[in-house]
Parts: sequence; C-alpha cells; structure tokens
Amino acid sequence: MPREVTGLSSLNPIQGVKSKTANIFAARVMKAILDDTNPETSKAFKEFGEWSTIGGIFFNSLNQPNPNIKFTTNNFARPLFPNVSAIPLENEIIYIMSLPNSSIQSDVNGVSYYYFQSINIWNSTHHNAIPDPINGKPTDPESQQQDYQETEAGNVRRVTDGSTEIELGDTFEEKLEVRNMLPYEGDYIYQGRWGNTIRLGSTVTDASIPNTWSSTGDNGDPIMILKNGQHDEDTDPWVPQVEDINTDLSSIYLTSTQALPIDVASKSYNSYFSAPVSTKEFDSEQVVINSGRILFNAKDDNILLSSFDTINLNSLNSLNIDTPKTIIQSKEIYLGDKYATEPVILGDTFLKDFQDLLNKVNSLTSALMLPMALYPPASANPSLPISAASLKGQVGRMIAKISQYKSKVSKSK
Repeated sequence: MPREVTGLSSLNPIQGVKSKTANIFAARVMKAILDDTNPETSKAFKEFGEWSTIGGIFFNSLNQPNPNIKFTTNNFARPLFPNVSAIPLENEIIYIMSLPNSSIQSDVNGVSYYYFQSINIWNSTHHNAIPDPINGKPTDPESQQQDYQETEAGNVRRVTDGSTEIELGDTFEEKLEVRNMLPYEGDYIYQGRWGNTIRLGSTVTDASIPNTWSSTGDNGDPIMILKNGQHDEDTDPWVPQVEDINTDLSSIYLTSTQALPIDVASKSYNSYFSAPVSTKEFDSEQVVINSGRILFNAKDDNILLSSFDTINLNSLNSLNIDTPKTIIQSKEIYLGDKYATEPVILGDTFLKDFQDLLNKVNSLTSALMLPMALYPPASANPSLPISAASLKGQVGRMIAKISQYKSKVSKSK
C-alpha cells in the first residue's frame, strides 16, 4: 500500500486553487528532458520545441496530484533562469509559476510554466527527493518508508542502511557519503550533487570548528576554494565537511594572506643558494593546484611560464623533456651542481682544431715509419722537417686559443 500522505501539500501557499490557474504552486518532478533519445520524453521533445525543451520537466501538482499523470503542455515547465542550469531530479519538489512565453508579442495572455530550483527538503546538496505516496512503487522497503516519514515528522534524516532506493532518474544513484560543506560566517558556497564545490570565503580565526586556511592573516581576508571530490572521514555522512587540501581529490586555492598546510610530493631545493619560502609557511597571495595528476596542454599556441624571481621544477624521480629542439638562452648555466666550476668544451671549435692536430700527427708518424734504408747514409728523411714544422705550428695555435675552447655560459661538475 502507498504511504500515508503527509504535510508536503503545505508547500503550496494557494490552497484550494487549481494548479493550472494558480500563479505559483508546489509540484513534484516526474521527468526531465535531457536529450532527444529518451523514449519517455522523445515525443514531447519533438512537439514542444525540440532542443529548446532541454532542461524542461514534467510535474505533478502536490496540492491536487493526478494518479494518472501524462506528459502534456499542461504539466510541462521550463527552467526559470537561463544562465544557471540546476535541473531537478525525479521526485524532487519544486515551485512552479506561470509567466509570459515567446508568444507575448502577439498574445498578451500567452503564458507558460517555469520552475525554480529544487526545494531544500533534506538540506542536502546531493538530492532532495521524497517518495511519491500516489505514484511511488508499492515495493519500497519498510525501512525506507520509515526513514522518510520520520523526517517529515521533524526528525533529522540519517540513512544508515546504504541507500534509500528512491526513484531519482534513469542514471542517478544516491551516494550517502556525499556531504554538505560546513559554512563560516559570510561564506558563499556553491555545491554540486557529487562533492564538487566552490567556496567564496575568508579567514576565520577562532572558529568553533577550525579550518586549514585560517592560521595566518586576519578575519575577512578573502580566499576562494574550488574542489572536486571529498575526502573520507570517520564521522557520520550527514555531518558537514571542511575542505582538506591534502586529502580532497582535486582542488584549486586562490589565497590572499593564508598559509596552506599542503604536503608537497617533493620539497628539495638544493639547487638554490637561497631557497624560496616553504610551501607551508608562505602567507601571501598565491594560486595552489593540488591533484593526483596535473596536465597543461596548449592545443593551438604556447605554454608561457613567467616569474619575477625563480621557477622551480621539483620531482622525486626525474625531469624528462621530449621535443625536437631544446633552446636555452642564459648568461650562466650550471650542470650537476650549483657550485659547478668546470667550463663545458665548445665541441665544434675544439674538434675542428683537434682533427687538424691529429692529421698532422698522423703525417709525422707516417714519415717516421719509412725505412731508413731508403735514404743515403747519414741523411734524414726529407719529409720529417716539413711534418714537424706543420705539427709545431698546429700545437702552437691550439695552445694560444686554449681558453677559447671553454664555454663562458655552461659549467658542469
């Protein structure tokens, strides 16, 4: 048997007025149009305006519910706000209002239904659906019925059996571990249904429940936190959560005076003569991105990294550069150690002279290898003086320019 109808109809402030004529009334979401493929809504998609229907929902009035509800223009509503898409789930409760539609220029009485965002029945960012006592499944487990009935009676909703198995849509599955974010005074918090949030907040010193970004600065110093995915906690899932930069899945922090207790993967700054301020101690404006992996990709142009002071690349394993060409323009380059002093040899210049030297040494050795019997007694090989003079000249030239073989930029160790 369906559950007893409780006080949800009190959401309708216009008692005794039919929903078709009331200016604003409460209703239950039956189905949303999300694309052109759903067999339940494909006909309405074609008849009601095709792609202009995306985000529209079919509803059933709470004040006068219809047990045989059908999808028609009489129970179809579009989103009220064009630039914010927050499409409600099935069995969530919304407010419907009638307002002018696209025919207003030719028909001043032309109106359509529009809906507000879901009503915050459970104070949950994940979903605020409630079972339908008329069109709901009669097989809903007794524990689920008791759960919702107790909540409607004023008790806090605390589901502990894993799921409430309420109809929420074709693909949406309830995840009881999704938590609300704990607010602080003055915060603006935008929360998705899956633990993805944006906090426009500030430093809050001496908060009764502390956060990780208020150890420095003054009350009211701004901070913005964009987070995707929540960290695990040992508390009950209905207890709100505060961001944790180290355990949340992915996050971006835009700070002003806050020091962040981030645990960086690698923090060796041995290449510096004077290391930068520690990542946990820096308390000025910065942008911090933390995730399991970070990818920067410029699909059409460049990636530009610019710094007033230094750029540090820090890794526990290696620094790999794969590119057809690597160009480094610098006054000084130190390889292997910041104290490197050995200049790098200029390869082409040195090898050209070294090859000339080897050629002359080779000529000299060839002359020395000729048998002495080929020449009259007490006479020398006539080619020896020529080879020796040439070799001596080459050696002299190399000695004179020995300093020129050393790079004035690159030092190695």
